[in-house]
Amino acid sequence: MLLPAAWAQAPSLSALAPSLEEADGPAPPKRELRAFWIATVANIDWPNQRGEAPEHYRREYRRLLDAGQRAGLNAVFVQIRPVSDAFYKSDLEPWSKYLTGRQGKAPAEGDDPLPFLIAEAHRHGMEFHAWFNPYRATMDSVTRTLAPLHPLKRHPDWFIKYSNQYLYNPGLPDVRAHITRVIMDVVRRYDIDGVHFDDYFYPYPEVGQVFHDELAYQNQNPDKLGLADWRRQNVNVLIRDLNDSIRSAKRWVKFGISPFGVWMNKSADPLGSDTRAGQPSYSNLYADSRLWLKEGWIDYIAPQLYWSTKFRLVPYATLLEWWTRNHFDRHLYIGHGTYRMLESTRSDTTWRTGRELPRQIRLNRDYPGDVHGSIFFSAKSVATNPLHTTDSLRLDLYRAPALVPVMPWLDSLAPRPVRELVLNRTARVTTLTWTPDLVPAADGDLAAYYVLYRFERGQVMGPNDPRRILAVVRPTNLGQPGTFADTTAQAGLAYAYYLTAVDRLHNESIPVRVFTEGKLPVEVLAAAPPAVATKPPVAARPAPRPPVAATPRPQPHPAADAVKTKPKEKPRRRGFFARLFGLK
Repeated sequence: MLLPAAWAQAPSLSALAPSLEEADGPAPPKRELRAFWIATVANIDWPNQRGEAPEHYRREYRRLLDAGQRAGLNAVFVQIRPVSDAFYKSDLEPWSKYLTGRQGKAPAEGDDPLPFLIAEAHRHGMEFHAWFNPYRATMDSVTRTLAPLHPLKRHPDWFIKYSNQYLYNPGLPDVRAHITRVIMDVVRRYDIDGVHFDDYFYPYPEVGQVFHDELAYQNQNPDKLGLADWRRQNVNVLIRDLNDSIRSAKRWVKFGISPFGVWMNKSADPLGSDTRAGQPSYSNLYADSRLWLKEGWIDYIAPQLYWSTKFRLVPYATLLEWWTRNHFDRHLYIGHGTYRMLESTRSDTTWRTGRELPRQIRLNRDYPGDVHGSIFFSAKSVATNPLHTTDSLRLDLYRAPALVPVMPWLDSLAPRPVRELVLNRTARVTTLTWTPDLVPAADGDLAAYYVLYRFERGQVMGPNDPRRILAVVRPTNLGQPGTFADTTAQAGLAYAYYLTAVDRLHNESIPVRVFTEGKLPVEVLAAAPPAVATKPPVAARPAPRPPVAATPRPQPHPAADAVKTKPKEKPRRRGFFARLFGLK
């Protein structure tokens, strides 16, 4: 692969697009989130050891992303704030002990890992979602090792000791303000693609333990709500206000949550699922995830459906079907418990076979308009290839690359296509170069990356089949010329190449096309530059939503109206190749 030094492209992206034939069965979805969680708390996934030198933890991170890329993933969720600490430079909270070995101690060489984590994810063709645990302050009750910057040292009245841990009190406005301030500091200073919460809100109830928030309940309850409703309101206010803050700062940053998989059992609430889960999130964790979706306060939900298809109390298929009816036009990603394949538990032995994960993904795809992808917990359970399930992803279910699904309520306008596409073909290598359009689309967006398709004789033309994706190319910086060397094109064969421009919210432009018949020893061909309408439609930037707003319905994709091409004059004679590819 030949690329200018300023470009960064995942080294194996071209290998993701071999000539996959229709005989392999239906094509995988072209749009599908495929991701894993990288857990840093207790060093579950990364870094391998605390206190490593930056070059060591960088190498380990690359290895995880390499494994995810080989499996066909296109997003990563990295835990950067596990216990009110930081995997990045912060004036609000201390460095994490899971990174440096001692809380508050900075990494060697003054390193800030987060820019590297983001850039490396993008280089691997992955979105980067910053994963925050909002309410957890410690993993134990030992406070003497906390750094002076830790909020528990400065504001002990914000916290409640529960089950040998310290947790933020969600009922305090100062707590919500601090959590929002921490997250927005990252949103503003770093080039993340999303803000992500997991399933920890109010703590999971434990026998003999009481969460003593009586004083806050008495002083911070102007509506005189019952305790359960008041607790849910505290979480709702944080979710609502944080969403508004993110929208105001960076309209392209997504906000999503991965709650416990059961909202409510049907036996306790007629709107709930036909399950018998012991800790429903609505009643036990005071997390009303269904409301967040209904009000449009989050962009996606990723319920943790960690049970197998044969687990009687909470069957996977039953719960999956419930979520397809309750995501309210927001994206639904399924959290899969792939870590269960590494366990020796007897509670759900179906996970001990390599067939369970493929079965779950196929069930997801039975709801193509509702299930938008999968997230695997955790990265090690993908990287270590347990029961050869990662091989199953790579060779079958994820055998063609996928683009991240679009979110039309955030952005539905495609970037402008490239201005120039040139093909230079010799006997062994076909080199394509292009010049991006530096004029932004009507919403101000430039292309963030490019998708190159290749078609052979007899194949259906058009950028809808992911098996025809030859490469996904993402520049380090916007507006740089691009180059891709196709070393797999066979001499003497005719090909058509389509190139599309894609913005960071994954809206795809109309393609620019170039065709070669491969009959000459050397070919140099140029695609005609697309003509842009003189007065493109004006797309207003979305304003922050009011405190409570109905979920906006997705709008039709206006890319074809925003960028138009001039019709070519019909040639007097058309050869076989022109007829095959539908050229005018």
